[in-house]
Amino acid sequence: MSEERRTRYTVLDIKVLAVAMEGGNHDWAAYIGAVPGWSHANEWRLVYENGSKLRQEVAELLFPDFTDLKWRP
Repeated sequence: MSEERRTRYTVLDIKVLAVAMEGGNHDWAAYIGAVPGWSHANEWRLVYENGSKLRQEVAELLFPDFTDLKWRP
């Protein structure tokens, strides 16, 4: 049975997204990346798969609702 994992994205600019994703071990990480800017609801996956990992301090500012989870180094 698959467990629902939290995923959030925030638009920092029309072509820049930050994405937070909960992992399978009650942990999380966040990424930043450029996107075409046509459909953020679809483009967040590009950032998750290919973006640069954010520093924990920055990620916690952007996604405070994830801080109950352990940061994935």
